[in-house]
Amino acid sequence: MARLLALHDVRAAYGPAQVLHGVDLELAEGEAVALLGRNGMGKTTTIRVIARLLPLAGGTLGFAGRDIARLPPHRAARLGLGLVPEGRRVFGPLTVEENLLA
Repeated sequence: MARLLALHDVRAAYGPAQVLHGVDLELAEGEAVALLGRNGMGKTTTIRVIARLLPLAGGTLGFAGRDIARLPPHRAARLGLGLVPEGRRVFGPLTVEENLLA
């Protein structure tokens, strides 16, 4: 399968506080991944970087063979990248599977 998402040596910060230190992740088309860890481990920050809601402090970010490291969030959304924060029931009456396929 073709590589869909690629993060290499990704670093991110909130002001002077660096919170991601060299994250590497590759995801092929059709694959699923879960980011697990306790609070403060960088899960949400990683997702915010992927969705382009937080700028990279270093590293590379690719989606569908394209460098998206400097794309603004609205352009990333047009490519199909998005973020639905926890607690938002996008389609409330649907099951988890139905929400993912909707």
